[in-house]
Amino acid sequence: MPDHKEKTYTLEIAGLTRHLPIIPVNDETKIASFVILGDTELVCRVAPELIKKMPHFDVLVTAEAKGIPLAFEISRLLGMNYIVARKSIKSYMENPVIEEVNSITTQKTQILSLNGDDIKQIKNRRVAIVDDVISTGESVQAVARLIEKAGGNVVAKAAILAEGDAALNPDIIYLKKLPVF
Repeated sequence: MPDHKEKTYTLEIAGLTRHLPIIPVNDETKIASFVILGDTELVCRVAPELIKKMPHFDVLVTAEAKGIPLAFEISRLLGMNYIVARKSIKSYMENPVIEEVNSITTQKTQILSLNGDDIKQIKNRRVAIVDDVISTGESVQAVARLIEKAGGNVVAKAAILAEGDAALNPDIIYLKKLPVF
């Protein structure tokens, strides 16, 4: 619910309350800024709730960087590792696979990449993608294409929040809807 004359949005999730600043992303659209980086309490509360909604999977993947704490906590709870699709090709990467992405929160086209070792873990496996928020779906779709290029089978696209029309997508697993202003 918007409060403080629409300067913040009150989010209640997993027994917690957060007041999110409402910020413009362009001339027509404002979003409630949801940042899980550093919010250990929130990550630890939402991860088990999201796991309950997800199907069985073998490999967990997130895009760098805001989904990393969530992927860590989910993987810790399930006793597995996780993979991060990096936003650049690193010098240590051997035979990386790349995919381009345009996100609502970034100003330009970016790339996502997986290392050869990541690809070996993904090939012929059931893969779940997790992120903090799914907005336009561009980032999660780019990660899905990357996983498919690596030979994996995407079985879940999950996030803490689905923003705006993303909540209407039946392929998205989420805990709460976040409005767009």
